[in-house]
Amino acid sequence: MTIGRGAANKYLSGDDLRQIVTQAFESHKLEGKRVIILIPDGTRTMPMPQMFALFQQILRPRVKALDYLVALGTHPIMGDQQLSKLVGHQVVNGKCGDTNVFNHHWEDPATFANLGTIPAAEIAKITSGRMSQDVPVTLNKLILDYDHIIICGPVFPHEVVGFSGGNKYFFPGIGGAEIINFTHWLGAVITNYEVIGAGYTPVRAVIDRAASLIRVPTTCFALVVTHDGLAGLYYDTAPEAWKAASALSAQIHIKWVDKPYKRVLSVMPEMYDDLWTAAKGMYKMEPAVADGGEVVIYSPHIDEVSYTHGRLLDEIGYHCRDYFMKQWDKFKRYPGGVVAHSTHVKGLGTYDAATGVEKPRIQVSLATRIPEERCRRINLGYIDPDTIKMDVWRNREQEGVLLVPRAGETLYRLKQKGATTAS
Repeated sequence: MTIGRGAANKYLSGDDLRQIVTQAFESHKLEGKRVIILIPDGTRTMPMPQMFALFQQILRPRVKALDYLVALGTHPIMGDQQLSKLVGHQVVNGKCGDTNVFNHHWEDPATFANLGTIPAAEIAKITSGRMSQDVPVTLNKLILDYDHIIICGPVFPHEVVGFSGGNKYFFPGIGGAEIINFTHWLGAVITNYEVIGAGYTPVRAVIDRAASLIRVPTTCFALVVTHDGLAGLYYDTAPEAWKAASALSAQIHIKWVDKPYKRVLSVMPEMYDDLWTAAKGMYKMEPAVADGGEVVIYSPHIDEVSYTHGRLLDEIGYHCRDYFMKQWDKFKRYPGGVVAHSTHVKGLGTYDAATGVEKPRIQVSLATRIPEERCRRINLGYIDPDTIKMDVWRNREQEGVLLVPRAGETLYRLKQKGATTAS
């Protein structure tokens, strides 16, 4: 039975939070066990210091060991100062007292254990024939040293999987390259436009199937967070906690609009430090932008495309899905996750292989410190960030112009799907 609660019109108090966490740990016999908790990095909004403190106070005295693993996916490794800020307590050499706060070393092949393979026939069934290949399932082997795994992370609309959270903390959180690249490319083939905020998706089904190969018992705290407070907290198995949280997230994190916008200024907070993460300013807006419209990603603090994948993105650029699919022999050697990111940022569009003409549905422009020459080279628009004046963008929704002050987590969608022609 799922423990916890949430509501779209009020927030949980500190006492509510403590009560839910206490009840959750009383429901499982974890005494004397080695427990590891999977947590997000600094690119997710959530009260991690508060959760960390409760876990240390309530669970640590009961268990033999309590450690944490940051589910980085392929994000940069975090230093002690960043980890300290993340958990709200001083971390020195990866330790907080007798508790380890581990980075997921996705860059080191020795990190991983092979759990098995999802066969091609099963993949074909899950994906309704979109894909048909064996998918190796590799995962950070560190978790196999523990008796119980707890996932703790927020749930938001997500461009690859529909809604984040739950077993996504395994894949891509601490998963190997094969399944990361497969699931991201599957999401790209379906398209962000169709996937984001869509509930239970084929990508989620693949992730849940992969997670079924993990033999260590797993439970999950799934949080629904806004900038004003914690709207919901649920504890159960990962699929059930995610199900409850995603239902509330759909009420809170999706804003339904009557008409599409012609221009959107997505103002990205500083927790996104490259375009790879700040691209959420596009993902969350694309479904509500008119044909021929524009999304401007405004982030003067960003000067890099991707700290991890920038070199590859300089090679392939940003293009719509069909640009890659109709030239697959040329691009199949690139990691599926990188190609997927490219299509998600560019959005829907068409590509004529005979003429070589690509027609994106909307324009995406960067108002960052990434130089104009590089923006043009990777096939994105450029606006000098120093020319952006907020007052010019404010209070113009009736004109089809929208300012999103803290973009990246609220999804905008049209009430009438497909009505993307501006009036």
